[in-house]
This record gives sequence, structure tokens and C-alpha cells, in this order.
Amino acid sequence: MMPTPKKGVVRRGAWEVTKKLLKAIPIIGPVFTVGFAGRDIHKKGLVPGAVHVALDVTPMVGTAKNVVEIFTGDWIPDKRSAEVPAKPNNK
Repeated sequence: MMPTPKKGVVRRGAWEVTKKLLKAIPIIGPVFTVGFAGRDIHKKGLVPGAVHVALDVTPMVGTAKNVVEIFTGDWIPDKRSAEVPAKPNNK
């Protein structure tokens, strides 16, 4: 049975909240942050991604930031993906 798109969105959203909760745990958080650093830098860009990771790794700051982000969303947004131009319709 194929999952519906709605279930996929809910599952992805639940994973994002779980990641933020794991990052907010003081001892385990930096380990997860370092593990996700490459992905975060790729999604946000070099400088914004590095700032995001640096804030998350800082013990008290990272915990507070992640707890707030659970309710407000990311403070440092993902970079815009380059839109692929439409192919010309040559007939």
C-alpha cells in the first residue's frame, strides 16, 4: 500500500521536530548537530549554514534556539533553489 502525500508530509514534519528536540538535549545535541552539519550547510549556504551550526553547537544558545524554533520555524531560512527555466517550445 502506497503512503498518501499527506502522511509523507506529516512524517517529514515529525522528523524535523524530532531533530530539533534531539539537538536541544544538552549532551547529545552537539553530536547530532555535527552529524547534520553538512546537510544544514548544503541547505542554507556556506555562511548561513555555518552560523546555524555554530549556534546549535553552543551549549545554552543552541538549546534555547532549537526550543524556540520548534514553535516559530527556522531563524536562518534555507537558500532558494535555482529555478530551472522552461524549455522553449520549438515545433
